[in-house]
Amino acid sequence: MAKYSIGVDFGTLSGRALLVNVETGEELADATLNYPHAVMDEQLPCGKKLPPDWALEHPQDYLDVFAYTIPEVLKKSGVSPEDVIGVGIDFTACTLLPVKADGTPLCFLEKYKEEPHAYIKLWKHHAAQDKANKLNEIAAQRGEEWLARYGGKISSEWAFPKIWQILDECPEVYEDADFFIEAADWVIWQLTGVQTRNSCTAGYKAIWHKQKGYPEKSFFKALDPRLENVVEEKLNCPITPLGKKAGEICEKAANLTGLKVGTAVAVANVDAHVTAPAVKIDGPGKILAIMGTSTCHILLGTEEHNVPGMCGVVEDGVYPGYFGYEAGQSCVGDHFAWFVENCCPPEYYAAAEKEGLNIHQYLTKKAEKLKVGQSGLLALDWWNGNRSVLVDVDLTGMMLGMTLLTKPEEMYRALIEATAYGTRKIVETFRANGVPIHEFYASGGISLKNPMAMQIYADVLGIPVKIGGTTQGPALGSAIFAAVAAGSQKGGYDDIFKAAGVMGKLKDTIYTPIPENQKVYNQLFAEYDKLHDYFGRGENDVMKRLKEIKKEQSK
Repeated sequence: MAKYSIGVDFGTLSGRALLVNVETGEELADATLNYPHAVMDEQLPCGKKLPPDWALEHPQDYLDVFAYTIPEVLKKSGVSPEDVIGVGIDFTACTLLPVKADGTPLCFLEKYKEEPHAYIKLWKHHAAQDKANKLNEIAAQRGEEWLARYGGKISSEWAFPKIWQILDECPEVYEDADFFIEAADWVIWQLTGVQTRNSCTAGYKAIWHKQKGYPEKSFFKALDPRLENVVEEKLNCPITPLGKKAGEICEKAANLTGLKVGTAVAVANVDAHVTAPAVKIDGPGKILAIMGTSTCHILLGTEEHNVPGMCGVVEDGVYPGYFGYEAGQSCVGDHFAWFVENCCPPEYYAAAEKEGLNIHQYLTKKAEKLKVGQSGLLALDWWNGNRSVLVDVDLTGMMLGMTLLTKPEEMYRALIEATAYGTRKIVETFRANGVPIHEFYASGGISLKNPMAMQIYADVLGIPVKIGGTTQGPALGSAIFAAVAAGSQKGGYDDIFKAAGVMGKLKDTIYTPIPENQKVYNQLFAEYDKLHDYFGRGENDVMKRLKEIKKEQSK
């Protein structure tokens, strides 16, 4: 009898489940649920307005994902719960929530339904930037050795700036929270009835080191005396390595999902990192870009190098036996969505409809007719700040070279090119700091839907681009880890590399650089590089000054 695993991928706007044949990698069924509360960046469900740079979510949405998607894939596939050997999940990170000792989110309590700090702070919650700035300043002053492992800067998107913001702005929530926990670990808690913490989010987002643990108490005390014991008081749970079993489906979760009590549940993972086995990444020199709302870059190395502006290097952070590097771009899919929602004229929508295309397809069709550099445009990809290599959420986007003749498709292509330049900056920074890269892998909707974009990436980077063979990269990766959590005795695998070799997939298409395009893109990237440093490294902080004026005038 065939055996199956389920991967559940919690994204920024929706959650999806994928049911996979463990023996063949065949994807039998998937189901998606858009979060009912979506991203709360303007107001709470009660109508209370949120300040600028906030991004919250509601934990009930995640339970709704389990309740809908898992029964749905079982129904669609006709697979019996008896034949499902494991479940794995992945999540955006850092996505943090305050909970009581039994796992109840504070926002579930009547007392806190109108308190923003009681809700989940999504990865792209940037309102803790002042805390991140102060944290980095104090860490640098103290000569904290761990700072270099994170590129010299801790992001406002990560755990401790968010926790510190809660403490400073709403100490009552801080005190009432028995734990601050990643949403990834919280949903595993709901499935198993047991709290676990995964090494991936702890390592990349909470300054945890496999050999050294968290930073010393004295560092947290230097931030704020009230934070001296934050690890012991609010994060006190053993860290579990990736690829291990977190527990088993409990009775409550069985009733919610329709799965069998006792089904193996894998340790939680991050959406980007878990995609590596889905595209058969099997060693160093191969960088993976998971291209969605944002882009996360994952890379394996045999040694620990400190790389400026990266999101971290974590031993066993992606695969056991390797150092896992992470970098990222804060705005990619959001970049293009912003443009079509705000800058595309009605006649383009009408023309797209007439041709039976969506607006992105229509713009791509027109943009791919342009020669490299023909638009005369150059953009910086900072519409949602910069994650790597500048690690600065206060940077904003720009487009240079517009005239009265500039067309929407030219602007659209310039935005795509900008994201490719940002990726090249990341690749070059890795190489300059002792981490080799010779292949580029892409996963996610953009990589499958937009050949023009992938050719641009190949031309800008000057290296081949390989494409993951599934539309559900993170979910497939989670299903692969689920098969490992179950183990060979249950019909799964005891080794992640063996599981990836069988269940992972790549498309036959490989995008190779076109020399004549490379030549022009090298010229354009040189200009991008100058603008990148001019606006991003302090020579001209006009973007930050404009943001401050905006903040003042928005009060």
